[in-house]
This record gives sequence, C-alpha cells and structure tokens, in this order.
Amino acid sequence: MPRTAIIQSDQSYTFADYFKLNFAPQDILAYFGVTLQRRSLQLPQYTGSLDRLTDLKTRIEESLPRLSLTSEMARREFLIAPVLTDLLHYTQATLNVEYPVAVSNQLKGTLDYLLQNHQIFVVIEAKNEDLERGFVQLAIELIALDQWIESDQPLLQGAISTGNIWQFGQFDRQSRAITQDLDLYRVPADLEDLLRILIKALNH
Repeated sequence: MPRTAIIQSDQSYTFADYFKLNFAPQDILAYFGVTLQRRSLQLPQYTGSLDRLTDLKTRIEESLPRLSLTSEMARREFLIAPVLTDLLHYTQATLNVEYPVAVSNQLKGTLDYLLQNHQIFVVIEAKNEDLERGFVQLAIELIALDQWIESDQPLLQGAISTGNIWQFGQFDRQSRAITQDLDLYRVPADLEDLLRILIKALNH
C-alpha cells in the first residue's frame, strides 16, 4: 500500500487529527521522512535539592483517591499542572499553555504545554489515557517544532502524560529519528525521578 494514502497531501490535519489515525506510527512518521525507534533512553537526571518534592507528592497523593481520571480537565489541573508549575520553580523556564503552531497544512495545531528557557520541551496530555496514540501526536508536534523554532538545540524533547503515567520522546533533528522511551514514570511513585529528568531536560 503506498504511503501517500496514509496522509492526503490536499487535506488539512491538526496535531489532534494524528491521534485518531489508525495507521502504524512508523508509517505515519515516514510520510515526513522521519524514522521511529523504541528503546530505553535512560535520561540524565538533575542532582540538586528538590525543596518542594514532599509537598507536591503529598498534594497529589491526597487528591488521587478522590479524583476521577476519566476527565481530561481533572488530569490536567490536578496531576499535570502541579508538576509543571513546580518545574518552573526549579528551572526559571516560561510555560505556554495551548501554544499555537502552524508550519503547513499537515503540521499545525496547538501544543498543550510548551516550556522554554535554554531548551525547549513540549508536554501533551494523552486523550482517553491512550499513550500509544498520544505518542504519535507528540512525535508530529516535535517534527513541527523542528521547523517552527529558531534554535540550534540538536535534540527536541517532549513527554506524553495521562496524568499518572508519563513517557518521554526525543527527536534527533540531524538524523530525523524519533525515539520513544520504553520506560514509563508513574505519579506519585516515580515523581522524584520524573521531576529530576524534566529539570535536567530544561537546564541542559
């Protein structure tokens, strides 16, 4: 089956549309000349002190038993947003919510969260708690960011989150390869590792 049938060049696609496509992720990415690999990234971690970690963990642990994770708004407000606001405290990054990007008819939409300081990092919430399809959307957003931003950052990084599970991805801009991390980080169990990876990614 020709790959051109996967994405119609005369049609318009938003980032969210790629979440709905039923094709294999590597076939979708091949349309943009990008390869997909899956391996454990073993991401570097920040080694300094985390003065807000205990408070953040307590707040999340208190809210989780009473929180309905079927609501996307609940996952964003009570699980993803608290992690990101603490991240700002440690990194001095700026956070853009619902950040619009328009590269082409096939690469446009809004990024749930875009963090910026020395590095750029994108976080998206996995709709319907579907990490696999969500990762395809994350990959497309990293491909779009590659063309949208003026930065010599060799690796563009991002994460997909259901709120209580996070997964990382990287786009190597030179080799045009997306790597999907095989490791998953659970909140609150792996909250410290998650925060340390996020801080390091932004303060590289």
